[in-house]
Amino acid sequence: MGTDDVQIPDNWDEAEVVVSDAYFPHSLRPIDAVAVPQVTLRRVDLGPLRLARVGWGAEVQIESDHPGAYAVNIPLAGQIESVSEGREVVSPHGYATVFRPDTAAAITRWTANCEIVGVKLDRDYLHREMARVLGRPGLQLPAQADLTTEGGKNWLTMLGAMVANLESGASPWNNPLVADQLSGAITSAFVLAVMQDADPGVVARPRIIKRVLDRLHADPSLAWTSADMADVAGVSVRRLQEGFREYLGVCPREYLLDLRLERIHSELSEGDRGTVCVTDVALKWGITHTGRFAAAYRRKYGVAPSDTLRS
Repeated sequence: MGTDDVQIPDNWDEAEVVVSDAYFPHSLRPIDAVAVPQVTLRRVDLGPLRLARVGWGAEVQIESDHPGAYAVNIPLAGQIESVSEGREVVSPHGYATVFRPDTAAAITRWTANCEIVGVKLDRDYLHREMARVLGRPGLQLPAQADLTTEGGKNWLTMLGAMVANLESGASPWNNPLVADQLSGAITSAFVLAVMQDADPGVVARPRIIKRVLDRLHADPSLAWTSADMADVAGVSVRRLQEGFREYLGVCPREYLLDLRLERIHSELSEGDRGTVCVTDVALKWGITHTGRFAAAYRRKYGVAPSDTLRS
């Protein structure tokens, strides 16, 4: 797991091979045969999910059947025009084209100014997460995702932070615990954003909420995702969120963070500053973003985590 710097190719044949290895195997045809590729390429692997940033610097056409995984191609600029299963899709900035696994697809026009964030989602993993998040197995993703909605914008914000880390070369997800939580969070947020009308469900009841609380208190350090909690409750993610807000006044992720902060505070209060590291304690209890953790800790306890350890 982690980010990969990819050597930038200087000819089209090599460009096809390098990008195929980094994202999906494909056949490539530049529209302008004399153009030299100006490839932009970074990737990060999160187990069943791969995130790639790809640009060609020229107008191209691509064919792929996306073996074993879904492709969600999100233009940051320009647009991609594609055909798959007889459907034509044009995705500019604000939309994403979704390609089904093991299904012939052609991007008939990838504009020269188009650079995408591509999300590669393992087929079986996504199907399991969709069933857990929505509470209804067998649903299909749309051929195009509208990311101008509130849910879509929130998901793009999450991906934006990942892309920023790609550009900076930061690798917080080398920790398997971080990678598991990120892949689950990205997938759940994506499903909720693009399948907003597919979740009739029932509102979570206090008994169901208590079941989740018991499991969280038993081990808050686990790589809990919203889908994991919904699975314990036996309802969809959206219904669990509604139940938590109705009966506890917070969403499940907020409750889990507060519980982790309590465990961290207790350990830091009793720790020896000569042998205890704040970051190690935070990671032990499932914290994956130490900057946000420090801010949340200060809001709750009025001091920085290091101050608690020193005292």
